[in-house]
Amino acid sequence: MPADLDPSDMAKAVAARRALDYVQDGMRIGLGTGSTANFMIRGLGEMIRRDGLRVTGVPTSGRTAKLAAECGVPLATLDELRWLDLTIDGADEFDGDLHLIKGGGGALLQEKIVATASDMMVVIADAAKKVEHLGGFPLPVEVIPFGWQTTKGLIEESLIGADVNGRTVTLRQGDDAPFRTDEGNLILDLHLRRIGNPNQLALVLNQIPGVVENGLFLDICDVVVIGAADGTIELHDSLAGTILRDRIDLAQDDNIFRD
Repeated sequence: MPADLDPSDMAKAVAARRALDYVQDGMRIGLGTGSTANFMIRGLGEMIRRDGLRVTGVPTSGRTAKLAAECGVPLATLDELRWLDLTIDGADEFDGDLHLIKGGGGALLQEKIVATASDMMVVIADAAKKVEHLGGFPLPVEVIPFGWQTTKGLIEESLIGADVNGRTVTLRQGDDAPFRTDEGNLILDLHLRRIGNPNQLALVLNQIPGVVENGLFLDICDVVVIGAADGTIELHDSLAGTILRDRIDLAQDDNIFRD
């Protein structure tokens, strides 16, 4: 195994390596955004160089597009391909129903569009992302800049009757200004601590004027691959209704996951 990876990165690399087993020649693949997805993109680039794998990727952010191009992954837009075979992405949280919270990296809108335009979504994560109830990680909500304070107030009002344990809403900040998504929008982070009814909350949020999309990914994920630093993986497959355990040896793939 790569000796220069810390345990957290090792777990991500293990999960990414196992998720790449779902990739087949000729596939159109949605490429997720974030530190975990970056391991997958580097591995995909190595498979292209080493094995002659032929795939086309659709990136979910400008950052992902840049890394994929550097790794030699051929890219296209979703408008060009229209529909994808597979999306591989990370998650900030997932529960036993494979419902997700995503958007910690600010790319939730493109990530959700790409994931829902795919035949299968595979999520790669470490064990810390598995929760009994969603909501420990702040729920991102993308909003347009115009009237965002009003939108924030409407969101706070909608949370009064919601089955949640917290109702604090904050504007996400960048280095020296409010964070902007690739579409130029803002993100409001909802600190809910626990979400009792994710489906109802997602519906309520998306009915609020000014809200573009929320970070609840419900009934979208098909498989979650959980990696551990010792090379073990736990694969939750909602399609088969199974949980499989295995071990990955990264010794032969040392160069795949190096930055």
